[in-house]
Amino acid sequence: MTKGEPKSDRIPRGFKPDPYSYHEEIELEIETLTNMGQGLGRHNGWVVMVRYALPGERIQARVYRNEKNFSEADLVAVLDPSPDRVEAPCPVFGQCGGCQYQHFAYDAQLEWKTRQVKELLWHMARIETAVLPAIPSPKQYGYRSKLTPHFPKPKKDRPIQIGFLRQGSRSSYVEIESCPLVSEEMNEKLTEARAEIRQNHEHTPYKKGATLLIREHLDGVTTNPKAIIREKVGGLLFSFPAGEFFQNNPSILESFTQYVGQKASEGGVRNLVDAYCGSGLFCLTAAAYFKDAVGIEVSDFSVQYAIENARANNLTNTRFVLGDAASIFSQVNFKGDDTAVIIDPPRKGASEDFLNQLIVFGPQRIVYVSCNPATQMRDLRILIEGKYEIEEVQPFDLFPQTKHLECVVTLTKTATAPATSLS
Repeated sequence: MTKGEPKSDRIPRGFKPDPYSYHEEIELEIETLTNMGQGLGRHNGWVVMVRYALPGERIQARVYRNEKNFSEADLVAVLDPSPDRVEAPCPVFGQCGGCQYQHFAYDAQLEWKTRQVKELLWHMARIETAVLPAIPSPKQYGYRSKLTPHFPKPKKDRPIQIGFLRQGSRSSYVEIESCPLVSEEMNEKLTEARAEIRQNHEHTPYKKGATLLIREHLDGVTTNPKAIIREKVGGLLFSFPAGEFFQNNPSILESFTQYVGQKASEGGVRNLVDAYCGSGLFCLTAAAYFKDAVGIEVSDFSVQYAIENARANNLTNTRFVLGDAASIFSQVNFKGDDTAVIIDPPRKGASEDFLNQLIVFGPQRIVYVSCNPATQMRDLRILIEGKYEIEEVQPFDLFPQTKHLECVVTLTKTATAPATSLS
């Protein structure tokens, strides 16, 4: 059985006592999972969401919040467990906010993540289309190459606790001795960093706390965010500062990037634009499929590393440019009709201004990669209104044991779309 940390019986300020009193206990059956990883059931017709409860289970729950249309509750006991419930290997699972699914059999995690993409497509964009089964991570544990544990402002006469925010809290931390999502080498480095910080605390006071970096790469493990590290994806080598963004599940990166490149190249298009290129991951791994490939990035720092990565891998059909958000396609010198565009925006999704520029540019194909399917579905509505249609939806499980996933949606320009470009 998995349960969250017990909460104080003191009634929080602003608690709404309807339809349940604070810490009232109820029994309910869990029907489904939300995209936030919570079990969802109905009690007397009222929606109740419960962390760590699984579909098909009958549970006892303790209400701690009433919202306008639903309540939230802690899991007190599993009365009838799901056959997909397993023992979580992490001793602080249910307290640490990093994982949501360690108690959930991996095959079932994949099935529900696939289902949630399909449900989001309908609920957020009113799109009913097939969703391919989520592609599993080759590693279910020990897969993360980056860990960023934190500690808050130290208190007098108390040891510094290094870990992650407690589930449901914005200020309380859970001490992490060892994280099963990273390698033994990274956990050893975490132990060393903890000992060093505690030993040197009196000489190096941390007035506001700090965030640590532990990054595994091709040549070892580093804690220096400015260190230049290497990562290998397929036959290509990428160099970048350890503190910069780079997909952090190396075990799935080759198949992930191959799929994106192949989908972009279908239909005979000859040119590629990677519109959020970073240090060049998708642009460089897909370059072999195209005559010309252009990476656009708003960070001058990232463009420099993308150029260097192209040079180091002897890729002569690529170029990288610093993009202006107001006219991001102005430096693309080929027409949209013979072009595919890959976009991989941050979690907040693409801006409406960017999407409108993309529609005007008019690429034949768009491959939209997202770590947040909810904002991705929102953006799809704009692209579909701009005369694009969905060809394929493929989730990838880059983050086993968590609610997170990557989703790749391939779109093609419809026959009725105008043939326009910015060139």
